[in-house]
Amino acid sequence: MDETKKIVQKELYIDAQKDEIRIALLEDKVLVELHREKTSDSFHVGDIYVGRIRKVVPGLNAAFVDIGHEKDAFLHGLDLGPNILTINKYVKNCLAGHVKSPSLANVQIEEQITKTEKINDLISAGQLILVQISKEAISTKGPRIIGEITLAGRFMVLVPFTDKILVSNKITNVEERNRLRKSMSKIRPQNMGIIIRTIAKGQSLEVLHADMRSLLDKWNQIVQNISGMSFPKRVISEMDRTSTFLRDMLNDSFDAVHVNDVTYYEEILAYIQTIAPDKAEIVKLYKGKAPFFEHFEIDKQIKSSFGKNISLKGGTYIVIEHTEALHVIDVNSGHRLNSEKTQEDNVMEVNTRAAVEVARQLRLRDMGGIIIVDFIDMRASAYRKALYTCIEQEMKKDKARHTILPPNKFGLIQITRHRIRPEVNIEVLERCPSCNGTGMIRPPILIIDDIENNLQLLLKTQKEEKLMLALHPFLFAYLKKKRIRLMWWWKYKSWIKLEERNGFQLLEYRFYSEKQGEINLWAPEEKQNK
Repeated sequence: MDETKKIVQKELYIDAQKDEIRIALLEDKVLVELHREKTSDSFHVGDIYVGRIRKVVPGLNAAFVDIGHEKDAFLHGLDLGPNILTINKYVKNCLAGHVKSPSLANVQIEEQITKTEKINDLISAGQLILVQISKEAISTKGPRIIGEITLAGRFMVLVPFTDKILVSNKITNVEERNRLRKSMSKIRPQNMGIIIRTIAKGQSLEVLHADMRSLLDKWNQIVQNISGMSFPKRVISEMDRTSTFLRDMLNDSFDAVHVNDVTYYEEILAYIQTIAPDKAEIVKLYKGKAPFFEHFEIDKQIKSSFGKNISLKGGTYIVIEHTEALHVIDVNSGHRLNSEKTQEDNVMEVNTRAAVEVARQLRLRDMGGIIIVDFIDMRASAYRKALYTCIEQEMKKDKARHTILPPNKFGLIQITRHRIRPEVNIEVLERCPSCNGTGMIRPPILIIDDIENNLQLLLKTQKEEKLMLALHPFLFAYLKKKRIRLMWWWKYKSWIKLEERNGFQLLEYRFYSEKQGEINLWAPEEKQNK
């Protein structure tokens, strides 16, 4: 089966806690996206505000706008939108009480501005302006805002003050594109543009009309809230991230939505029954006593997926470094290569495995800006081309805008990726209890997997020898109690002798063989051909 056409199992896990909501997206049981939302957060991408322009900076062709955030929002001249003159006039009339109806049918559309016009000729300090958050505040920067207002629904995006009907480029069937365009032209109010989303493919006119009415209700609320308010202030809020995820991602391949809070369960169930009644059974309420993410082993995936070093199968690992200007990802083979393959084939296997993980890490951490990936050098151009194709295919799963450059002669691949929210950064190291809490160690939950991965590799290279595993008494007792050795026997048909060592650190372990004694698992971390 063509991997690009493979049906991916998608599951969403929503962990509602007192101060935070954690949302995990799994594809084929693998964690690919993790979002954390503080329940006290009041700023979301998509929120619409009437803000007050604090100052205009002609040199930057930008303005700083007070929308109630601790840091002023940033508005660039290119983000004003072509219909800013019409919007400004409409907002001014709303504030003066001259707008009696939210309908835009009788609104006179002003001449559209060009990209060459200067921002100081269009807006001025002290002016009230209708804006929408396009990017949340990140680090020391305030939110990024735009002047072109859009209202996103499940099947379409409403764009006030325009008459255009656009269809997603991912809908390639000409007949379907024409059908959707014709259907929308029947129900679209005057001066209300429409962008038809990919998920609208095959939907009936009744379903599209219901989505349209919902968006028009939202526009009516905006117009109503503009009048008589103290400014700056939000006039309408985008749905929280949970509902936004469901709206944007729910499709026929979405298999389950697990949630641990009754209130959220009822809200999500009601939402799905509205937008997709046939999918209501996928919403499941967790009633277990164990922590939600721990029960579904998501915590384990989080701890193994964040941090500086990420271990992959076969001994491969990647190292992720962050600088002020860019992110650097280094690919390492771990010197555990298959002796039955050629060096070039081994390197290609390592690079391919790493490319899949790099694409996942960019989504999972929502890394943005410039990303440099240092793959292991490959001489053959066919292999370099295959690697580039591999990472292109994996990055197609990422909805964020991105650009990938082919590998250069040094084996570097450059990726630029756009993000709209702060990067997800989770500290996974834990304090070591055996050194009075002064040292940091990898999460203990991962240690058994580490041991088994090394065992699996050693059994391939030390086929005729019996292995002995020496470890800290804590690990020794745990392995014996859980009968993990018996599980290894069933899987690998080899009995592993255990020996406890009081002098070891808490998570320290070492393998020994009868002939060569201690086996060095941690060979120098150098790349092949570098």
